[in-house]
Amino acid sequence: MTERTVSIHVPAMTRVEGEGSLRLRIEAGRIEELALDIFEPPRYFEKFLEGRQYSEVLDIVARICGICPIAYQMTAVQALENAMGIEPAPWVRAMRRVFYCGEWLQSHALHIHLLALPDFLGFDSVVGMAAEHPEAVRRGLRLQGLGNDLIRLLGGRSVHPVGACVGGFYYAPTQAEVDAMLTALREALPQAESLIGWIASLPMPEDAQDFINVALRHPVDYPLAEGRIVTDTGLDIEVSAYEAHFVEEHRPQSTALFSLLDGQPYLVGPLARLNLNLDRLPKATRALLDATGIRFPSRNMFHSLLARTVEIHVAIIEAIRLLEAYVRPDTPHVAVQPRAGVGFGATEAPRGILWHRFEVDDAGIVRAARIVPPTSQNQARIEEDLHRSLLAFGLDQTDDALRLRAETVIRNYDPCISCATHFLDMTVRREPRM
Repeated sequence: MTERTVSIHVPAMTRVEGEGSLRLRIEAGRIEELALDIFEPPRYFEKFLEGRQYSEVLDIVARICGICPIAYQMTAVQALENAMGIEPAPWVRAMRRVFYCGEWLQSHALHIHLLALPDFLGFDSVVGMAAEHPEAVRRGLRLQGLGNDLIRLLGGRSVHPVGACVGGFYYAPTQAEVDAMLTALREALPQAESLIGWIASLPMPEDAQDFINVALRHPVDYPLAEGRIVTDTGLDIEVSAYEAHFVEEHRPQSTALFSLLDGQPYLVGPLARLNLNLDRLPKATRALLDATGIRFPSRNMFHSLLARTVEIHVAIIEAIRLLEAYVRPDTPHVAVQPRAGVGFGATEAPRGILWHRFEVDDAGIVRAARIVPPTSQNQARIEEDLHRSLLAFGLDQTDDALRLRAETVIRNYDPCISCATHFLDMTVRREPRM
């Protein structure tokens, strides 16, 4: 055995931009140091929102993330309406769910096919993978494109959409537009079905771990834009009670915050959602999952990949169900009368729970805002996962093998980045054991 010091550099780990690194030191067969360092430049979005009219907020928060603008818009609108006592109409609630389905579809398809799959198929990048699995890559691009089209239906455009507003939407699609979207969704359903079976058939590392699952839970549906916050340890709270149980803390190696529940790391995202909401899956989706033979709830973090394929199917099924009942309203939004208040919102971004708190005055001006993204909630869990996964993998593995395992573990969380497959640079210094 040799003493090893391993330094792994992870740029752009959180939100849209940022820098990070993983510091790993192995001595005498033990991990002596492991820290996920996040160097996220100040973005000040919470401060940007102070002094802004409520009607400006959705366009501003969409810029927080180029991959998940809808998550930020739908969480902010929920918090603002909660603060001002606005009850969205049933049509608005249904269309917000459809809107969110588009984001899940495009985000999950991107992560599965372009970022994660090369790790499991033995390729350095999607370019190499495409030569051997061209149809898989085409399927991923088709599903991602469909998600963008679904976002555009209600948002006006697929990147930083502008269609949503407090009280509803600025525009209601025509029946012809909805019918065309329904045709595209139905045509894509077999692709989503085959994707579940194919991903389930791939060899996944066996890496059972203990972790706390945290997700929203809806009274009837699989959670997306509404629900209570629940855990597999018995917590079941209103969204407004989040701050009484979840704490963000600074760590010296990071400018980003680490979130803890009762002092412990926890998991948000597709695997946590699926583990906690199996009974909320559409019947057709549950049948496909059961047919894989992989049992859920799962303690294998690498089953997050399969969970994302399941949620792609959920998104298509749900969008079809809601659009089949579509009736164009006389007006797509209600009139807003500002009033002072504090409001809370939580939705399920593709990467997990996104939580907002807004305080507005009686003129509808934002006086305070707090935003807790899913990636920061997963950061402590990523560190914990890296420690356990690398130990299980074997610290005597080669440098390249350790680097790839670390890359795979981090990428498995889809930490809100859009970057090249290679985002870890590792240098190793070996010293003979004395």
